[in-house]
Amino acid sequence: MAETGTETGTGTEPDVAGLHALCRELGEAADAVREAGRYVGELALGTRLPARALVGGRARAALRALLGALTDPAGLGWPSDGRRPAVRAAWLLGVLTSRESLAVSLAVAGLKARIRAAAVTHPELLTDPDTARVLRAIDDDRQREALRAFRSIVGSQGAERAFALLAPSFGDILAWNALTDENPFNDAAAWEIATGRTLAGAEPVLGISARIWALLDRGPGRAEPVAPDPALLERLDSSGTVVGCIRNIGTVGTGGTLLVQQVTGPDGVTRYIVQLAGMATDAVSKASPQDVLGAIHAVARPATPYTRAVTRALRSWVPSGSEVALVGHSLGGITAMNLAADPDFCALYRVTHSVAIGSPVDGKHPADPDTRAFSLINEHDVVPSLEGRSAVSPYAPPAQFTEYTWTDDTHAFPLCHAAERYAHNLEFDVPEASADVDAALAPYRGRVTATRLFALYDR
Repeated sequence: MAETGTETGTGTEPDVAGLHALCRELGEAADAVREAGRYVGELALGTRLPARALVGGRARAALRALLGALTDPAGLGWPSDGRRPAVRAAWLLGVLTSRESLAVSLAVAGLKARIRAAAVTHPELLTDPDTARVLRAIDDDRQREALRAFRSIVGSQGAERAFALLAPSFGDILAWNALTDENPFNDAAAWEIATGRTLAGAEPVLGISARIWALLDRGPGRAEPVAPDPALLERLDSSGTVVGCIRNIGTVGTGGTLLVQQVTGPDGVTRYIVQLAGMATDAVSKASPQDVLGAIHAVARPATPYTRAVTRALRSWVPSGSEVALVGHSLGGITAMNLAADPDFCALYRVTHSVAIGSPVDGKHPADPDTRAFSLINEHDVVPSLEGRSAVSPYAPPAQFTEYTWTDDTHAFPLCHAAERYAHNLEFDVPEASADVDAALAPYRGRVTATRLFALYDR
């Protein structure tokens, strides 16, 4: 793996800032070479060469030169994906036969450098023999062996430990594998990760398109008010703090229930805290929008049955123009950011804050420039990296985002992803992060004057 270092008192330590700069440069170079390969492929395999190449009967020599540059291992190596059928066919042949290209080599070098940088704070990525075996297998283009190595981690250390070990570089490892396997469908997602973009069109494992997930996760969204259990109301936190909201989300659970608290702030203004729970893990698809399909769909698309159901719930009770704070965990955090990114929702309500806890939200951008967005991440939690950008990424979070990341001693997934664990982290391990979010939420730190619960459905 690429490595750079700076001298310390006891030896040479990798320069993380230097590695991050190298990662970005390699990503940019890979993208540029990929575009060059696409352009040369269009010329060599397209319908005609430029007119000046045909002067004096030089077409055949020009074509040989183009094909040589395109396929020579010392040149571009192999065509990049293109628009013309012949170019796409050549690219597909290269993928299926594992032909190495310069663009892919540069992209993989950048991903390796990212993993090396992540290993500075997470040395287990390289020192744990099982994780090292996974990386060696991918490097040798032995995907089946990599899968067996991952299964061996699960067998020897448990699934919880396996995912936590790989979490800091999980997206990078998936992208590296996708760029070097024989599956052409996951390449587009891998390129998005390798070049610092966030996933939009497909996921990097099988390459299933976001359009397919949207087709499977359909529904107009529906919300029905629920009479709250007095015992549940007594257990709800009314402090307006981020820790209190997370504990409320854990109390409400992932069964398809939305919690909204009406608060009279210190300035006497009535505001609303919308608290959004995460994904239920007991079914791939169910009547509630908080299922596995809904989670996958929400990462790639802003409009989902979950966002539509929440909007219907709020319109039935919250007056238009009200100030709202959206606080969500996991899928709830994705939905909070999706709502904040929706111009129509922001025309209906003034979204002052959007807080995502343990959520992959780096591709989301609030529609209102005055919305304050927070992303809170435990670095051993694999879920926030499922959009392509990890908590130790060389790329900065989007504009308007304040991001806090940390590690704790759990080193186990999904324990480190649980709402209760995030509440514990923010209260005891990183109190400065919760203090910052609480300061931003100060207008909501008042008296709770009403509480509403809504049951949410796909249709």
